[in-house]
Amino acid sequence: MYDKKVAIVIKDELLIWQKLNVVSFLASSIAIQFPETHGNDFITADNVKFLPFLKHPVLIYKAESQEKLQRAFLRSKDRGLAIGIYTKPLFDTRSGEENILEIAKRSTDDLDLVGIIVYGENKKVDKAFDGLKFHE
Repeated sequence: MYDKKVAIVIKDELLIWQKLNVVSFLASSIAIQFPETHGNDFITADNVKFLPFLKHPVLIYKAESQEKLQRAFLRSKDRGLAIGIYTKPLFDTRSGEENILEIAKRSTDDLDLVGIIVYGENKKVDKAFDGLKFHE
């Protein structure tokens, strides 16, 4: 059993390719920032090595409205959880540098969030995402 968890919430109204894109980018942020989340390499019987997974399951929730996403974001901040963000304007950027510039244009209160990822203690994550349903 893990004492920490990874959870993602995305706006339900996004197109499927957008949802998959957001989940992929957000999951990478946890792997980059928190080495303790890394699993071990997979090595086959014939000694071929493959990339590891995150050690923690990644739970994916849906936000049926902007208000529900914003609530989860604010509750995550209030609980001191590690948060990654994905905003709507990032769909129009073409590089990591453009992503950084786009986020820097806005204050935290003005972010047009379409998804967030959080990492932290199980109970804190559960409370931050209280009321959200798992993505189907």
